[in-house]
Amino acid sequence: MLSDCEVIAFVATAQPQRAKPFYRDVLGLRLIDDDPFGLVFDANGTMVRIFKVQELSRAPFTVLGWKVGAIRTAIQELSNRGVRFERYPGMAQDEAGVWTTPEGHQVAWFKDPDGNTLSLTHM
Repeated sequence: MLSDCEVIAFVATAQPQRAKPFYRDVLGLRLIDDDPFGLVFDANGTMVRIFKVQELSRAPFTVLGWKVGAIRTAIQELSNRGVRFERYPGMAQDEAGVWTTPEGHQVAWFKDPDGNTLSLTHM
């Protein structure tokens, strides 16, 4: 039933004044709307709605990620824009923060201004 429908991604922010330039200027998503309830971005045809909330309970896992063609290029471009990639104890990450899955996929994590965990994946 829903396999023919578009997906909408949701993230929350308690700091919309910081989230807006981060998602728009740092990540390069196109801002569609900024209303009292949230920020709406276009991410290559997928709507990303960032709800404006008073308090935020961060999820202990990745909430939003991008499949990229060249992870090291994406890491370098985002690093040049001030993004810091995360390091996790016990995970075999390389100097750029990339972890290689048992299947050979490469993943790197970073946080938005609210501390939501975002990721890049090269498959």
